[in-house]
Parts: sequence; structure tokens; C-alpha cells
Amino acid sequence: MSLKKGTDSITVLAPGRICLFGDHQDYLGLPIIACAIDREIKLKAILNKGHVLHIRMPDINEERIIDLQKSFISISNRDYFYTALVVLKRVGCIPNKGYDIEISGTIPVNAGLSSSSAVVVVWIAFLLEAFGSDQNISPEFIADLAFKAEVVEYNSPGGLMDQYTISIGNSIFLNTRDGSYKMIDRKLESLIVGESGVPKQTLGVLKNLKSFALESISSVQAHVSDFKIKNATMEDYDLYKAYVPEHLKPIFYAAIKNYMITKEAFLELSKDSFNISKIGSLMTNHHTVLKGVLKITVPIIDDMIDGALSNGAVGAKIVGSGGGGSIVALTSAENEANVIKGILNAGAKSAYKVDIVNGVRIE
Repeated sequence: MSLKKGTDSITVLAPGRICLFGDHQDYLGLPIIACAIDREIKLKAILNKGHVLHIRMPDINEERIIDLQKSFISISNRDYFYTALVVLKRVGCIPNKGYDIEISGTIPVNAGLSSSSAVVVVWIAFLLEAFGSDQNISPEFIADLAFKAEVVEYNSPGGLMDQYTISIGNSIFLNTRDGSYKMIDRKLESLIVGESGVPKQTLGVLKNLKSFALESISSVQAHVSDFKIKNATMEDYDLYKAYVPEHLKPIFYAAIKNYMITKEAFLELSKDSFNISKIGSLMTNHHTVLKGVLKITVPIIDDMIDGALSNGAVGAKIVGSGGGGSIVALTSAENEANVIKGILNAGAKSAYKVDIVNGVRIE
């Protein structure tokens, strides 16, 4: 990514994201498969004559002013705009000019499609474009800074998936331990998103399930010191489940099962000609674990999944942390309208086709 320091007028776009495989895996350091989609956050900035960043967000009827003459040295109250300035200061990005900024978008809020992470990514990309850095700027660099601003600085329970998928774009198989990834060259052509209209519950769901999963893994490691979840197989579940407290056995099972599904999906997607029905089946299997074992769905999500599958989708799953949000369904080009209708008839707020797109970009 080539950025030009000090531009008077800047437009930055960042896509939403869909997790195709690996929900509730990235905070365990396990891989995920995700893609960037053509719903986006747009930031438009025009140089002003003051020393403030004046941010307007008309979609949510909010605005704020950041005084650049103040020091950015600490964080508070999950203020990602401010925290990003603290993080970027460490890499030599020092705002010294004011901008009037408008942030708007087409990613539904609180729907599991990463609108909040897209805002953080687009904000960081803007700051780097406007004020530069003493380090080489790349999509991976932006992703790392966004992850630090949104997760690390607040010791939040999330992983790398959102920031890296949005910054890098297209479809990736992401190693969430170190941020390395492999591009998936062939795109899934007929992806349908259905919005439930029920807000997801990110922090609460993630915190609880992460703590339970880590506790289950630690209970095994207390007896098997060299056990590592990244090396686990389903045989390990049968071998070690006796070491896991009864109430955590389902969580331990889900961690391994979803890991196996994600790896199998990547192997299939890596083929020159992958089997779309197999990918769909794996997607539905993944959802079955999320619903039946981790129990992160709500009735309308279950109805939407049934509506998609009963109208010809080859696979469908919940998207996001759970407790509401959206679903994604995989179908054929000729059957897209039927799947959309099935999701809407099940009570969805909205349903539409999405395309896989590039990551964060400067216009």
C-alpha cells in the first residue's frame, strides 16, 4: 500500500468481513478462514485550518472533536479513535494538521459483519495516509495496529481475524498466532447474508467462551504437559476428556471439532476445482457445533438457517460471536433468489448477496 503523507483530501474504504470457518477459534490461536465483503465503511477527510480532527458519523448521529494540541499518552473507556492515536504515536505517526472527517457506511451495525473493526481500520489507514509513519506501511501493518488499538490495549478477548481480514481483503486462511496467512485464490461466488435484526453480544459471549475454552485446555495440560491445542485431533478428545471437568467437556470438544472442520475446509478450498457441496456441508457442520455445543444462536438465527437450507443452500452458518447477528449461506448462482426468499420468510430483517472484495484502500 502506497501512502502519501499530508494529502489535503483523503478518502479511505474498508470492507466488512464474514467468518466462513473458525468462529471462536482465533482467541485460542487456531486458524480461521474469512473473507472481506462489499459492504464498507467510508472515511472522507478534508484538511481544515485548525488543529482538530472533527469527526462526524451521520449514520449514528454522532460527532466528536479531537484536539491535536493535547498529548496522546493513555487510553480510557474503549475510545478507539483516541486509542489508535496512542498506538500510532509509537510508530512515528504524529498528527500535526486538522481535518474535517465524515465516516459513513453500508455495513450493518452490531450484526456480526465487523462494522466496528472496519471503522478502526479505516481510521488508522487515514491517519497513516495523512501523517505518515517511521515504519513501512502495508495492509499487514495496518491490521496489526488496528488489533492493538481494538484488542491489545484493552486486554479484550478477541483475536486477529477481524482486523487482518478487513485490512488484507479477499479470502484468507489466517494463522491467528502470528498473523501469517495464505490467500485463497478461488472465490466463493454465491454468498448470501441474512441479518436477524437481533444485536450480537460480542464481549460477553467471547469473554465467557474464551475463559471456558482456556480452562478446559489447561485442565488437560495439568496432566499432559506437552498437550497443545494446535496439534490436537478428535482422537485427543477421547483420550483426554477424562481430565476435563464435566461442564467444560462440550467446550473442549467444540474447540477441537471446529479446528478439524476449518482445516478440512482449507484443504478443499486449496484444490484447483473444489467441491462446493463439500464446502457447504462443512459450513453447516460448523454451525451445528456453534449451535448445539457452544449454544451461541437464538431462535431467529436457527429459523433463518433452516430457511436457507430448505430453499436450496448447500450450507449455512451463523456469522460473528453469537447471541444474534447474521448468517451466511452458500448456494449456486441460479438459486440465489430462492435462498434470499427463504431467509426473509424465516423472519430476517434483510437478506442479500455479497461479493468478496479487496481490503482497505485509499481512493
